[in-house]
Amino acid sequence: MHPEIHLALHHIRAAELHAEAAAHRRTAKPGRPLRTRVGWTLVEVGLRLATPRPTPAPSASS
Repeated sequence: MHPEIHLALHHIRAAELHAEAAAHRRTAKPGRPLRTRVGWTLVEVGLRLATPRPTPAPSASS
């Protein structure tokens, strides 16, 4: 493919992606940013992994 054609297609695709991102930003619900939500989710997962599971008590039926 000719370099200028390849570059032109890149610019067209980039413009499409920018327009799609702008449309998404206009329709997205306001709230906490994605980075904050992902961060707290990782904290919750880490706490679950770090907390020991309770072991069942031995039965006294002997």
